[in-house]
Amino acid sequence: MKRSSAQARPVTVSAVVFDFDYTLTVPDRPRQEVLDDATAAVGAPDMSREAYLEAHSRHLDSDTRIPIFAELLGEDSAVAPEALADAYREKVADSLVAVESVPGLLADLREHYALGLLTNGPGDAQQSKLDRFDWVDAFDAVVITGHIEAGKPDERAFRAVLDDLGVAAEEAVYVGDDPEADVEGAKNVGMHAVQVVFEGGPDRHPDADAYVERDALATDLPGIVSQL
Repeated sequence: MKRSSAQARPVTVSAVVFDFDYTLTVPDRPRQEVLDDATAAVGAPDMSREAYLEAHSRHLDSDTRIPIFAELLGEDSAVAPEALADAYREKVADSLVAVESVPGLLADLREHYALGLLTNGPGDAQQSKLDRFDWVDAFDAVVITGHIEAGKPDERAFRAVLDDLGVAAEEAVYVGDDPEADVEGAKNVGMHAVQVVFEGGPDRHPDADAYVERDALATDLPGIVSQL
């Protein structure tokens, strides 16, 4: 006899996918200071973090930050966007530190789930960040939006990592801090969404399935995921 929908077995979570920046890693100083260090290193004019982020959002599928800085510097700049992109990539990578206990968290989750990483940004820039941390090898799939045709919150970005993991959207949880890129993007594709929250961070998105304090990722996230 065919089961009714009420008798159907609930979908089991089989994969956990993470954001990278401000979720698993944080800068050791404000990103504005990092940007200031980069512009000073090559003699470029001062730039605001806000202007950088606006330009960055228009080039999520780029393989480098060169188009971002070409836009910000303008055609008449005496500083080459390639030089500023190189300087900023180095300064950003040098400033990153892992959130406490991330390696242990990933090791614990791997006992029960496939692990994915989906991060927005130019391909070479994001890869230079990932290369700083040995624990990135724990992921079964890593997708950088600069290597595909779409950035978060576009559904194609989430489907790319789901396809690499070989799991359906409803079987996966996305963990990230950004209300639009992470929470809305994951929910729109059919994934569960756990928002990472921290002092001074974005507001809680009402559509998130759960929230976890960034400083408590290692202790609280496994239990949260198991209850979804």
